[in-house]
Amino acid sequence: MARICQITGKKAMVGNHVSHSNKRTKRKFDVNLFRKKFYWVEEDCWISLNVSAAGLRLINKIGLDAAIKQAAEKGYLNR
Repeated sequence: MARICQITGKKAMVGNHVSHSNKRTKRKFDVNLFRKKFYWVEEDCWISLNVSAAGLRLINKIGLDAAIKQAAEKGYLNR
């Protein structure tokens, strides 16, 4: 499975590692992902999601049900 947050859609970015001599080489900035289990009260079941730290904050802020509906609407959630 790709390292993509299922709530926010964040994925790895590509950039440059710049050395002291200003030499540039390509590098990858990975997402801070966690595999978390959540209890979805509305559906009365446990679900497992790949969630970034920003996704966890979003779930805490607006709630799991609203975050899942928002992610499904934007196409980030794959079941």
